[in-house]
Parts: sequence; structure tokens; C-alpha cells
Amino acid sequence: MKTRRAPLAAALLTTAVALTGCGSSEAGSVPDGWGTLKTKGVDVSYPKGYEEQSAGERGRHNAAAAVRTEDGRKVSVITVQLGFTEANSAEQAAIAAEAGIQMGADVKGQKDVELAGADEAKRIDFTFEATGEDGGPPKGTPLQGVILAGLDSTDSAFAVRVDAQRGSLPDGDLDRIIDSVEVH
Repeated sequence: MKTRRAPLAAALLTTAVALTGCGSSEAGSVPDGWGTLKTKGVDVSYPKGYEEQSAGERGRHNAAAAVRTEDGRKVSVITVQLGFTEANSAEQAAIAAEAGIQMGADVKGQKDVELAGADEAKRIDFTFEATGEDGGPPKGTPLQGVILAGLDSTDSAFAVRVDAQRGSLPDGDLDRIIDSVEVH
């Protein structure tokens, strides 16, 4: 078992994404016209309409992030965190990632998920309400989220999080986001 010292950094996102589906296309595939968040441990692609954030724009604990806005408000956010906790398994990484979910959220559970390049990974589904802060949806707006967590090839924890305002992510796009994840 390999351990490393990394601060537990649970960045709470106050905006989010309506998520549907559970993944069905080829793992690691990227749909035409999509962008890709590339990090040293994991890559994830995002649909048209999202804009990648620079290091100065995204949260300090995020290795990469992309945001979609409508009418000047964030309606969907995709983030990647790396080395955010000491973990020796996908289960431990998922537990630490779950700690970053907003208080009062309704966690639907955790299950195994196949991600390209990962020996094992976990998926956490949850719902919560917007806080009305940081340019996100108005306070109380229903949001849905998914976190994919595991260990990369260097045994460093990763978490890919997709949050969206209910109804803001077209049918099937969540599946394609998950299918695009490539762990290295």
C-alpha cells in the first residue's frame, strides 16, 4: 500500500448539472466537437457550450474545470481534483470525495463504475439545492451531481465531479461525459 501526504481538499460547488443516464458508449471516447480537460492523472471531455476555466478562474483545489452558463448564470460545472486525500483504494477516494458534497444534499448511493485506465472506480450520485452564490442558479434551485472517484496509475486519488441544474444537461450527455473519462 502506498500512502502520500496530500491535504483533504473538498471544494464545494454551489452550481450544478441535471444528470441523466449511466453510460453506454465506448470508454475513453470523445464525441465530435467536445473539449477535453487534461490533467496528469485523468482526462474528461465536455459538451459544446462549456468553457474551460484557467487556473485563476477555477477553485484552487481543482486541477481542471469547465463551466456552462445560461443568461449569465452557471448552470453546469465539471471539475477534476487530484491528490485531494490519502487513499489506498477507490472506496477510500470515494469516501473522501463524498465529504465534499454540500451539507443537506441527498446522497443516492455509491456504486462501481468502469473508467478507461482505472483498475476500479466508484460513482456517487446526489441531489442538492443551489445556494444562490458564486454566479450559480438562484437559491433553492434543484441540482444533481455525480462524482467519479478512484486512484490513477501513480496511486493518487482523483475525483471527477459533474454538477448541473436540473434540466440543463441534455439527455445522453452525462453518459458521454462518463464514457470519455480516461485515467492515466
